Amino acid sequence: MAHNMMPSSQALRHLTLSGIVLLIAACTSTKPSGKAVEAVLLPGDPSAPSQLTPTEALGIAQSYAKHSWRPFARNILHGADKAGVLVNTPDAGFNDEKQRAGWWLPGEMNQGVPYKWGGFDDLAAFDQGVAAGRAAGDVSSAAKRVADNAGVSADAAGVDCSGFISRCLKLPTVHDTTQLPAVCTPIAAADLRPGDLLNIPRGHVVLCAGWARPDRSWIYFYETGGPPDYWRPGLKESPLAAMLELGYQPLRYRGMAREPGVSGKEVLTRSLRAKSAVVTEPVIGEP
Repeated sequence: MAHNMMPSSQALRHLTLSGIVLLIAACTSTKPSGKAVEAVLLPGDPSAPSQLTPTEALGIAQSYAKHSWRPFARNILHGADKAGVLVNTPDAGFNDEKQRAGWWLPGEMNQGVPYKWGGFDDLAAFDQGVAAGRAAGDVSSAAKRVADNAGVSADAAGVDCSGFISRCLKLPTVHDTTQLPAVCTPIAAADLRPGDLLNIPRGHVVLCAGWARPDRSWIYFYETGGPPDYWRPGLKESPLAAMLELGYQPLRYRGMAREPGVSGKEVLTRSLRAKSAVVTEPVIGEP
């Protein structure tokens, strides 16, 4: 038989507390936003020059790829700078038969920080350099490789492959392709994760951005100085085996936070993956 009885004060307190707990749970349980979210990460080596997460590294890479800027005719240079160093900006008018064609247009908004041999500019420094009339980029060449540091122009702004990667790793100073291994740990190719590197000493370096195929035969990566748009940063995907055959060595930056195990969790958003450039036959960048 049912009894209509008023609940005791203790029961009321219990019901009230239960309701508060449920309300808090409802407020803190949110649906996924659609953005990449990192799991709990183990911190990187505290003795490394910088500390960061894979999401931060890829975010910096994307900021360089999508950076908007407006150059003018004074930012074009095809000839010697004030110190006598030969400079060729990758503007749309640059179309030397022995070089890869340029792309940026004076007087218009452009996207992507242009490649500059020996460059290590952050975004603010690049914008300041363009505003001051410095050459917007300086393409690589066989002569630049021979000259090495002597081929770096102080009158140009931008980043090269190792300058770009050094910025993505938040390194306080530029580390070239021969110096990056000293702040990294060699890893197996099968263990590559977002934020890792593929590096060729005295050659080229790219930032891994995740697996592009379920069977892990292709990878996403960011680079500048490689096809199809040689002279600006971009997200690309290529067969991993082809890149390893070129001599790329898998490395993990010591200051990079990491997951305790391999979850297969994506860091790139779906919209970014959909816009990656497919490079079926990768090459060593910066010709």
